[in-house]
Amino acid sequence: MLSNLVWSVADTLRGPYSESEYGSVILPFTVLRRLECVMEPHRAVMAETVKKYSGEQQRRTHLKMRTRTPDRTGLSFWTTSAFTLKKALQDPDNLAANLINYVGGFSSNLDVFKSFDFENVIRTLEARERLAQVVRHFEKIDLSPETVSNADMGDLFENLIYQFAESANDGAGQFYTPRDVVRLLVDLVYVEDKRALRDPGTVRSIYDPTVGTGGMLTVADEHLRHLNPRASTALYGQEINPRTYAICKADLLIKGQDPTNVRQGDTLVVDMFKDRRFDYVLSNPPFGTDWKAIEAAVKSEHGRGGQGRFAAGLPAVGDAAMLFLLHAASKMRDVDETGRGGKAGIVLNGSPLFNGGAGSGPSEIRGYLLENKLIEAIIALPNDMFYNTGIGTYLWILSNSKPAGREDDVRLIDATGLGSKLRKSIGSKRVEISDTNRDRIVQAFEGTQNEGDGTTVPVKVFSNSDFAYWSVTIERPLQLRFQCTVETINAVAEHKKLGQIRGLLDALEAFGDESYLNREKFNKAMSKHLGDQGISLTPAQRKTLWQTIGVHDEAADYCRVPTGKDKGAIEPDPALRDTENVPFGWGGHSKGREALRDTVQAYFDAEVKPHVDDAWIDWGKIKTGYEIPFARHFYSYEPPRPLEMIDADLERVVGEIMSLLREVES
Repeated sequence: MLSNLVWSVADTLRGPYSESEYGSVILPFTVLRRLECVMEPHRAVMAETVKKYSGEQQRRTHLKMRTRTPDRTGLSFWTTSAFTLKKALQDPDNLAANLINYVGGFSSNLDVFKSFDFENVIRTLEARERLAQVVRHFEKIDLSPETVSNADMGDLFENLIYQFAESANDGAGQFYTPRDVVRLLVDLVYVEDKRALRDPGTVRSIYDPTVGTGGMLTVADEHLRHLNPRASTALYGQEINPRTYAICKADLLIKGQDPTNVRQGDTLVVDMFKDRRFDYVLSNPPFGTDWKAIEAAVKSEHGRGGQGRFAAGLPAVGDAAMLFLLHAASKMRDVDETGRGGKAGIVLNGSPLFNGGAGSGPSEIRGYLLENKLIEAIIALPNDMFYNTGIGTYLWILSNSKPAGREDDVRLIDATGLGSKLRKSIGSKRVEISDTNRDRIVQAFEGTQNEGDGTTVPVKVFSNSDFAYWSVTIERPLQLRFQCTVETINAVAEHKKLGQIRGLLDALEAFGDESYLNREKFNKAMSKHLGDQGISLTPAQRKTLWQTIGVHDEAADYCRVPTGKDKGAIEPDPALRDTENVPFGWGGHSKGREALRDTVQAYFDAEVKPHVDDAWIDWGKIKTGYEIPFARHFYSYEPPRPLEMIDADLERVVGEIMSLLREVES
């Protein structure tokens, strides 16, 4: 395996370097060797072009033209240095200086070695007497495009990142997405555009806001070129990690892409492509990461009068996944006059489907996506698909230009049973999606499955409003019995404020144990008694006192509002308050918001009133919520085993236990 060959230089580093430092050497040397192999056939042309033209733009334009081939886009970078790894080794006394000269001669658009702090890496290797061995190791590895394709190079980079993270205990696997997942995601966002993608002169922009080493962009680009070799792509990405940013930028440069299209920075803080929208957006944001460190920036954008990316709502600070979801939705290109818009595919865990109740940030985000008809499909993947987690994961496919007749549809696809076991696990990844199963999932997404062949993938089609509901607060009257018993007086004594009022406990004991079923009568009697005892309570203290002494009793009178505009109205009992979720369209009613009152009233009359006659709806507290209960829709009931089988198993186990006990006794 190529990654093992490259990583084997770690044997040379062992001793002067700790395991956590290996990657800081191996990654930049891998990038340098790849660049060197790509440049090798064009060294003479490169030297001529650099000598003939002085301006960066002129050099880039002419070099790209002169090195272009039918299957290569041409070089858009160069080095003014005559060194290679092999030539640098020929002068061992000046090896470090030669390498620094080599790297320093690269064109300004190739600034990736600054992100690696490569000059310092070289000097440290020299000081630890390992530089020559490392250079010899990499000089022998063939990383030419003829031997290692761009896709294979992407796999190599990401395997190295994985091993680096493993050795450093740095959350291995969070940096990249398994290729089988990427290929499925790419197929899903391309599928409805396949015909157009085969047209001559097709140009598509592809963007990854969490680009990592560029794996998604690489697969998306190669897949598009497979559909149409004459297609033109513009690849864009943003990445927060300096090492993975450097690898991605070098990789895109090799492909002939504009290096300024890869930018470093936190996507949630600053959108480096603020004024751009894209044909395709692909992303696998980190799972379960908090955004506390950037909370101020995110909330500031959320509050920009509905103009920011996060205007729809904010998730809990503990998980940034739905912020990336909103960002992806905001980056889809607008629908043009032909009806073509943008598509987005994003990998998420299960929580964005259902976390947060009605009125919460997550619910409002789901509502925004559903009400704007942006969710085209959600696909549940098998467990154990990723390198750093075995939890359930989902692909969300967003579109602002769904196919005609499916504008209001949301497809839920259960692909959890389509994983093929790997011969050897890689971290937490134990299964993959085969090419055959990938095709089956895509057919389920398209709606082109052959229902009669016995290989159908479970699919359920819903309308956007099927996931909407009203959260309805149901109140019941406050009914309290008041009696100064040992228990209630002890409760007052233990109250941190009432227990400090001098003379109150003695006064309550002297009040007697008469039972009151009317709060107003109790308050009057108690106020007079306390006054006679010389104890004066504030209105807040009097309220706290009756709340502490009062006990629910259905035989008691209703407590009523004593003052204000609602004077005389029945007070609700907070302890008996309940919430009912009423789906849009319940009971055959319309699924629109305008049907709120009729639907909720009908639900209340049928489902609540017959069981709790004195309950009522608090119309002022109704909230609209949205959740996508994926698992519930695909739940399949499995009846328990027959009692005879269970009894037989129990008898067998008891027999085994008794046999073991006899052996012990003997």
